[in-house]
Amino acid sequence: MLDSTRTPTQSLLETHEPITVPSAPAPVIPARAESAQPGKLTPSRRRRWLWLTLAALLVLGIGAYVWSRAASAKAASAAKAAAAKGPPPIPVVAATARKGDIGVYYSGLGAVTPLATVTIKTRVDGQLMSVRYREGDTVQKGDLLAEIDDGPYQAALIQAEGQLIRDQASLDNARIDLVRYQQLVPQRAAPEQQLATQQATVHQDEGVVKLDEGQIKSAQVNLAYCKIAAPVTGRIGLRLVDPGNIVLASDATGLVVITQMDPISAIFTISEDQLQVVLKRMAGGQTLEVDAYSRDAKTKLAQGSLTTLDNQIDPTTGTLKLRATFANAAGTLFPNQFVNAKLLVQEKRGVTLVPTASVQRNSQATYVFVVKPDSTVTVRPIILGTSEGNDSEVTSGLTPGEVVVMTGVDKLQEGTKVSAQIPTANPPAKGGTAQKGS
Repeated sequence: MLDSTRTPTQSLLETHEPITVPSAPAPVIPARAESAQPGKLTPSRRRRWLWLTLAALLVLGIGAYVWSRAASAKAASAAKAAAAKGPPPIPVVAATARKGDIGVYYSGLGAVTPLATVTIKTRVDGQLMSVRYREGDTVQKGDLLAEIDDGPYQAALIQAEGQLIRDQASLDNARIDLVRYQQLVPQRAAPEQQLATQQATVHQDEGVVKLDEGQIKSAQVNLAYCKIAAPVTGRIGLRLVDPGNIVLASDATGLVVITQMDPISAIFTISEDQLQVVLKRMAGGQTLEVDAYSRDAKTKLAQGSLTTLDNQIDPTTGTLKLRATFANAAGTLFPNQFVNAKLLVQEKRGVTLVPTASVQRNSQATYVFVVKPDSTVTVRPIILGTSEGNDSEVTSGLTPGEVVVMTGVDKLQEGTKVSAQIPTANPPAKGGTAQKGS
């Protein structure tokens, strides 16, 4: 056991163990730099490139971070500004209420009816020799249409003329004898009975001559009937009999049909509730205009005037028939064509008009969206009058010059901000699906 009072040196000497003194470290001789080989990087150059790459990545990362912060700040600023401004305005198409004229129309369904339809028939029997028309032609009154063999009727005329010459000679002879007897009877050279008999013979011969003259007239008429002329001006239909056929006066079909096309009429109906207004206008001497439209009521075919009314109301439908006449030089109206007739009974002038598309309805009222000067909309209740085509009359609730929304109303409510596009001009009033407003 060692004495704690001894020094460490004394204790070390008493162990008798050899003390090893460390030798000085050998000097470090720096390795000779290897000669650079082409195409091969030394470790020091590789380390340099590594640090440069890390530095570039660090700079890019810092730049991306700064850019993203700036973009986020800009987006937040824009969102804050947009929130301050409110939602963007809703684009709509609008129109300006204007002052104009509009008509009150009574609408009725009808059909085009020719003023004259003639079935051409022969009035004599014979062979149809020639046809002087083409199917679909427009012929004038008096134009030659067809010819029938007139040989038999020429012969009959000659016979009648021969008989007239013979009977006329007999009449002349009887008149001479009558004059002779009239001279002899006063002289008592001939009996009075002979004179009376001769007078009767003269009258008889006069009757025979008259009969012959009638037969001549009949033969001339039959001869004229061999040439068939158009009785009216109109359009020729399809040929019913070809040349060469034997035609008879008793034939029911006829040769051809002619239909008068210009002028032409249309017969249409109106309700008996509307009759008194029409009667009042006609009693005042007013000529009522009638427009004829196509089946879809979009194309105006012709414009004419009311001609007459039927004499009784149909009790099964409660309607009355009316006839309107149209000039039809262009042939736009065709017989039996279905038409929508529009009868103008009143013309309203200087009223407030808006496009029908701008009028909105719900269970409580009829209204429009009015665009105010600050580009916001307000709901405005209105009262409608007459509606005609694309226009509607506003009797109350709107004044000319105010702007109303036509399209885009499904997204609007009171106070909505809009961007209104107004067309350059409102379309004119048309006589489309016109009806009398309440």
